[in-house]
Amino acid sequence: MTRPRQIMQFGTSRFLQSHVDLFAHEANENGATPVEITVVKISPDNARAHRVAAFSDAGGFPVKIRGVANGETIDRTVQVKSVKSALIADNEWPEVVRAFVDDADIIVSNSGDSGYKTESDDIALSEQTAPKGFPEKLAALLIARWRGSGRRLVIYPCELVNKNGDTLRSIVTKVAIAAHAPHAFLTWLKSEVRFVNTLVDRIVSEPIEPVGAVAEPYALWAIEGASPDDAPFLHPSIVVTDDLEQYERLKLHILNLGHTVLADQWLENPQEGLTVFQAMSNADIRHRLEEILETEVLAGFAANGLGDEAEIYIQTTLDRFRNPFLQHRIADIAQNHDLKVQRRLAAFISWVAQSGSDLEMPMLNAICERHGLAR
Repeated sequence: MTRPRQIMQFGTSRFLQSHVDLFAHEANENGATPVEITVVKISPDNARAHRVAAFSDAGGFPVKIRGVANGETIDRTVQVKSVKSALIADNEWPEVVRAFVDDADIIVSNSGDSGYKTESDDIALSEQTAPKGFPEKLAALLIARWRGSGRRLVIYPCELVNKNGDTLRSIVTKVAIAAHAPHAFLTWLKSEVRFVNTLVDRIVSEPIEPVGAVAEPYALWAIEGASPDDAPFLHPSIVVTDDLEQYERLKLHILNLGHTVLADQWLENPQEGLTVFQAMSNADIRHRLEEILETEVLAGFAANGLGDEAEIYIQTTLDRFRNPFLQHRIADIAQNHDLKVQRRLAAFISWVAQSGSDLEMPMLNAICERHGLAR
């Protein structure tokens, strides 16, 4: 019997439940090399402790896929059974260390918006007590693995950080150096541990208690690599690419840009509780968004040789925005609006200009000008 590939997952988020955990379950159901997941709760709060016991239920947990795809309404539930066990890092650190050293073949993580922040300049890495921050935890576990099995390891970060694999490698290396890790460990870390840049894309609208989630039909896990073997396992929503930037651009300058355009219109006439779906039911709001995406944004991507890819992604995005099940409030999207206009709209205009195009984008420029970001 084939030994199941062992994944250690840092994070209990509903995103991971409806992304990595669901993908692994579906891969198992389709007869791929079996995958088993051990979930590790890494946050210090007790608010999500009840999830940990629920993860270990042999009956699995529900993920509801609800939304619109290719004009059709999707509403189905999958009982996810890829998670075999769950641990709390602060309470069960020696067992986390043992499983990481002896069992794990692959690591995935989603440690939250501040997950790469180190907690202290006075770094002590222990195999008996869990360090505070995620980078410190990972550094301590890697040192323990080097001292123990020394087996090669692949790490797939899922945090929304540009070049997340390269970034996490750099931070973990700095943590290890600050903790006076042996030079031999740093050599092993460089040669035997692969940190992979990835991009994840799925809107997960709400949790199911005690564990489970409601997610949209669209899902993408783009992984930087040269062949399908660079993926943790095979799944239709996992794409291995040597050009991760194109997926980052599509998400940032279509999906995220579209959200910011909706938020900009909402800020001119705020309506409490308005959702993306409700906004898309307003003909004026929908027409303006579609006009920006289908003229200025599509032309900008075409100027960079990605017109076909952008046209498909725009139509997919409009389907996602018309999801009647998704309670995505525009008031939430509108937070930090000026920064989002800079990163999503102004940066897109600059990217197009760098291609040598003289494309005029009056609607996008008008939004930027209102926020002091004139071209």
